[in-house]
Amino acid sequence: MRYLHTMVRVSDLDASLDFYCNKLGLVEVRRLENEKGRFTLVFLATPDDAKRIRAEASTELAGESPVIELTYNWDEKDYAGGRNFGHLAYRVDDIYGVCQKLMDGGVTINRPPRDGHMAFIRSPDGISIELLQEGTLPPKEPWASMPNTGSW
Repeated sequence: MRYLHTMVRVSDLDASLDFYCNKLGLVEVRRLENEKGRFTLVFLATPDDAKRIRAEASTELAGESPVIELTYNWDEKDYAGGRNFGHLAYRVDDIYGVCQKLMDGGVTINRPPRDGHMAFIRSPDGISIELLQEGTLPPKEPWASMPNTGSW
């Protein structure tokens, strides 16, 4: 398993970038604008991690690790009750095996890996954790037809 990122929802992208980049000293390493989904993702790293990410850009190690993902939802501005903290993310070698082990240990799979790529669970304190498959696995039962449970 490899730590990938922590996601934080922001209500003002410009003010957040000013804080994280100009004041805290992080560097933007990647940006995704999604017109259909009406959101922007900005990935930030420390200067040293940004250099490493850029140096490894043509290798499999070039992932987004470790970064902060700022998520700006264009139409949502109020994140009451801690909704501004999104999730922790980890890359795993076998998402089906990891999810089965978690279920066997009594952990609820809130968003099953129906697509063979992504799942969400929650910690005992309610922290959302995203699991992302390294590479691609084909959809597989029972996961492919398993419904969401609760929120993720």
